[in-house]
Amino acid sequence: MLEAGPGTWEMAEEAANLLAAEDPLDLWDDDGNSFAWPIEAVRLRSPLPRPPSLRAFYAFEQHVRAAFALRRQPIPPEWYEAPVFYFSNAQSILGPGEAVAAPAGSRALDFELEVAAVVGRRSRDLAVGEAEQAIFGFTVMNDWSARDLQRVEMRVGLGPAKGKDFATSLGPCIVTPVELASHHAGRPGVYDLVMRARVNGTVRSQGNWKDVHFSFGDMLASASADADLIPGDVLGSGTVGTGCLLELTGGEGPWLQPGDLVELEIEAIGVLANRVAERVKPGRL
Repeated sequence: MLEAGPGTWEMAEEAANLLAAEDPLDLWDDDGNSFAWPIEAVRLRSPLPRPPSLRAFYAFEQHVRAAFALRRQPIPPEWYEAPVFYFSNAQSILGPGEAVAAPAGSRALDFELEVAAVVGRRSRDLAVGEAEQAIFGFTVMNDWSARDLQRVEMRVGLGPAKGKDFATSLGPCIVTPVELASHHAGRPGVYDLVMRARVNGTVRSQGNWKDVHFSFGDMLASASADADLIPGDVLGSGTVGTGCLLELTGGEGPWLQPGDLVELEIEAIGVLANRVAERVKPGRL
């Protein structure tokens, strides 16, 4: 659907608008098949189970400051010059309700509360002001982190690898910019929406999307410079301020444990919930 382009998106919107006046559970085709099912009867997958690429940015200043403070360092001046990112593993995507296990040897599993933009149009060398037009929609992202593995890797200076690539959650849905228009904060791809993280029902983190230092316009312009973006590419914002245990505990833990339920919520998008499992193949809650 993403690759089909705006014409198909408009047809889907028209169909949704037509159904909005009806009870979809009462709609049947000529063969007696229902057009819809109650949400309790279905299992939601990630809206993008295998995105072409996954870029993880570092765009919230509060989180960046806290991360460097743990190393007793100020934010480097280069951070303010342009948004930076690393490529994460687009083949390790989890959806709502799927269990996540820490990688072998890790005892420091952490969540990261982020918003992600989904590219809708092939783009290259975007200007900041036009980059917003390339966004199909937004979703909630949990950039799971094994902090003990990551801490060792970062000493090499290349960036996170095995501390990150075991799992990233996306969901529960993709919400289009049109649906979020009333919350627009005046910068490309930035909205005034509350972001929260709960662990076992207790709110641990709360921030706001509008506090991001680099807009998604900035991020898409940077990502598309001398490179092609294609439909389905995902760009994560980086962690909102207070949006991980690393910040909340000063890097000392306690960390997530098997059985913990992590719920990440972004106002007007929804709740992405995953439970921490024993170190087994990912499964359902």
